[in-house]
Amino acid sequence: MNKAYIAFDLGASSGRLMLGIEKGETVELEEVHRFPNDPVTIGGTMYWDIPRLFHEMKQGLKKVARRTDVDIQSMGIDTWGVDGAWIDEDGQMINLPIHYRDGRTGKVIEEVEGLIDEEMLYTLTGIQKANFNTIYQMYYDKKYNKVIKEHGYKWLFMPDLLGYFFTGNLYNEATVASTSGLLDAHTRTYSEEIFNKLGFKREWMNELVMPGTKIGTLSQAIQEETGLGGLPVIAVASHDTASAVAGAKIEKENELYLVCGTWCLMGLEVGTPYLTKEAQEAGFTNEGSAKGKIRLLKNINGLWILQQLKKCLNDRGLPVDFPDIIAEAKESNHTYAIDIADERFMAPINMEQEIIKACEEVYGVKLTRIGDIATAVYNGLGKLYKETVIQFEALIGEPITTIHMVGGGTKDQHLCQVVSEMTGKTVIKGTTEASAMGNVLLQQGSC
Repeated sequence: MNKAYIAFDLGASSGRLMLGIEKGETVELEEVHRFPNDPVTIGGTMYWDIPRLFHEMKQGLKKVARRTDVDIQSMGIDTWGVDGAWIDEDGQMINLPIHYRDGRTGKVIEEVEGLIDEEMLYTLTGIQKANFNTIYQMYYDKKYNKVIKEHGYKWLFMPDLLGYFFTGNLYNEATVASTSGLLDAHTRTYSEEIFNKLGFKREWMNELVMPGTKIGTLSQAIQEETGLGGLPVIAVASHDTASAVAGAKIEKENELYLVCGTWCLMGLEVGTPYLTKEAQEAGFTNEGSAKGKIRLLKNINGLWILQQLKKCLNDRGLPVDFPDIIAEAKESNHTYAIDIADERFMAPINMEQEIIKACEEVYGVKLTRIGDIATAVYNGLGKLYKETVIQFEALIGEPITTIHMVGGGTKDQHLCQVVSEMTGKTVIKGTTEASAMGNVLLQQGSC
């Protein structure tokens, strides 16, 4: 009977239970259960529906419990970063986790920066400013929720929270905690300076555990409900990007990873953080890796524009799918490129017309063929990735030879070719299921 590992991989729109099954020297991934992750707005606040997510995860475990062809070794959970919830002295969750797109933290940004400015925060944490960072969420809660301020509650990030539901144990996994804007980039522990300046209590946080740590076993109640036994629960690289990078199997510090989906993350695993003003202004952030290193990375646009282009074409009655768009793009050889980072492409009413207008404004040409319009996007992506590679090389002071591409974008062979040709680097195409694969690999290493 083959050994297998349960990987829960939750994203902003859906979650799934993936089973990593050992087949000789390799691991094969099998999707067992997929479920939607729809936020819920109540009274103007956008929440994550954590009870529904937990319910669906248990349904997945029930499916696995009925399997007779595999020997389940452990389970791990990875999710997005930043968000979380508070647990009271009795172990009860006192609030639904609030969605990072909720705008409430805008009320406290200026106040926080009056206590510790943006440049100092970057110097301490290496994390790029974003209104949804945990540091602002926590300050908002401290300011407007007196119960939290006055009591010894505990903060759990999303994967920690779900792990707590399954095991009853409190912890903060290091890679997801590294997204918070609360960790000292050098010591990799919660920053005393930040907590003192903002009036945070250190006891709000839990023990930081490294990826690969066994944090408990399924509680008796979960065992009885799902039909599984006392299964070990492993704190993997709980931030999904950290798991994706683990799944990319990077071997050298000068090898880039490109986690490519709707959005893309390009970065390196390095030994020490980059906290200079140049790094901050170029948009680099420093997060924790599965190996205990630093993921020096930049969040850049990915396949969003192509996805929206397809939607526009379908909306006007053209039954095209991505293979059709890719095939037509391969027949186009123009060099026009849209500026992928331009705000005009974030959420236009009609992406197809926006691309056409941009090329007309910059190059004086009016594109009409689907392949030509798509090529303007591919060229823009290649150009942006090339510029980002050059920024990385300038920052680390040595050439980059290889880009490991993982994620859904690797299904697009034309994109892989564009990245290779425009950056001049060797592109190694990895798994499309990088987060789930990294999740499983970390469990393997700890069992």
